Amino acid sequence: MSPILIAADLVAIVALVFGLFVPRHHRRDLVVAFLVVNVGVLAIMATLSATSAGVGVGLGLFGVLSIIRLRSEELTQHEVAYYFAALTLGLLAGSSGLSVYLVVGLMATVLATLFIGDHPRISRASTRQQLLLDRAYDDDEDLRTHVESIVGGSIQSLTVLKTDLVNDTTTVDVRYSRPALAARARPVAPVGTVSAAARMNAGVR
Repeated sequence: MSPILIAADLVAIVALVFGLFVPRHHRRDLVVAFLVVNVGVLAIMATLSATSAGVGVGLGLFGVLSIIRLRSEELTQHEVAYYFAALTLGLLAGSSGLSVYLVVGLMATVLATLFIGDHPRISRASTRQQLLLDRAYDDDEDLRTHVESIVGGSIQSLTVLKTDLVNDTTTVDVRYSRPALAARARPVAPVGTVSAAARMNAGVR
């Protein structure tokens, strides 16, 4: 394997993790996963290229490992994208038969795609929550207005999961975005089931 490709892979994964993912999403617990997946794929591909085992065997192995990894924890769509980008970089660097210039160009394309596609100005940040409201709503407009007053942002999607007429409650799944100033002034609560009364008492409007 070319030392140039190994160096290119290391530079690419460092740029991916510490130049794009961590500054934008701040999930340091995934750093080790991205790094190990990338270096592990690179090492296995280098081993397979030097033995009689086919590349298809290696791709099948990492397909199984990827399924296990993705099922172990609920990942968001952008985290899945970074995970597979790290895997792709390792596969490219460990592939034999491709020119160095082509591999480096494909690596740069992967990084550029993530940089543009995950840019804050393009992919507007949003938050998803499940809310348990202390009222059974039969009017969609009243429901939307009430949920907007709770989350304090612009609703992108609102789905009624359950309407309990006996206990007078409504469970909704909402995805929304907050204004930039509000997002900087107040941290966004994690995804979970929260009652409207509890959020109102906590000072969330």
